[in-house]
Amino acid sequence: MTENRPSPLKHIRCVPGDIAPIVFLPGDPGRVKRIAAQMDEAHLVAENREYVVMTGVYKGVPMSICSSGIGGPAASIAIEELIKVGAKVIIRIGSAGGRQDDIPIGTPVVITAAHRGEGTSRVYLPIEFPAVGDLDVTNALAQAARESGEEYRVGVGYTRDAYYVADQALNQTLKDAGVVAAEQEAAVLFIVAQVRKARAGAIVSTDSNIWLPKQPTQEEKEALYKIGEKKVIAIALRAGQILAEKGL
Repeated sequence: MTENRPSPLKHIRCVPGDIAPIVFLPGDPGRVKRIAAQMDEAHLVAENREYVVMTGVYKGVPMSICSSGIGGPAASIAIEELIKVGAKVIIRIGSAGGRQDDIPIGTPVVITAAHRGEGTSRVYLPIEFPAVGDLDVTNALAQAARESGEEYRVGVGYTRDAYYVADQALNQTLKDAGVVAAEQEAAVLFIVAQVRKARAGAIVSTDSNIWLPKQPTQEEKEALYKIGEKKVIAIALRAGQILAEKGL
């Protein structure tokens, strides 16, 4: 007799039971394997388009990983479907441009909230509604960053759509306001999680910084980012462990 298995969701190709309550959301599908490499065990669950899904265990805590590609529309699909199959906490592990001149490339940055400079989140809630990470998840990320002993930053991010279009006046305004990083998914994660009653947080490693007085070469940037990525993965995994210990 064939077991009745529900149809997998259209994009992430998962069903209930495939996903742990704590899920990491990298943009880059290649980062899924790099996150899994720091876990105790992980196996491939599904792979479709930009969505690569793995589930495993870290320090006794079940955790999943799902890539989202680049930008808000693709991320919103992953977030919606992950929540439908059981995700309770979603933590973005990403890359970002540093937005203060004292943030070196490769710096871990915990994003507490985000300026909503993209379009996807506006479909969910009016622009006046703030995009803010869950307090418990953000505090767990900050605690894990402190425990790591690494230099890190905490602050507001800037989520945008057009990667190659720079609004210099806005960039300056946000820098003056203390924005620490620019990326393309955090605001969407915070807003969709808010609407769908999930918890969300975000940590990124800086892979560039338009405000550095001296710009490294592209090769130097990539090398520094790879070091930073390992740091943020370790911090995020520890944060997941902290949240599980607290029963969140």
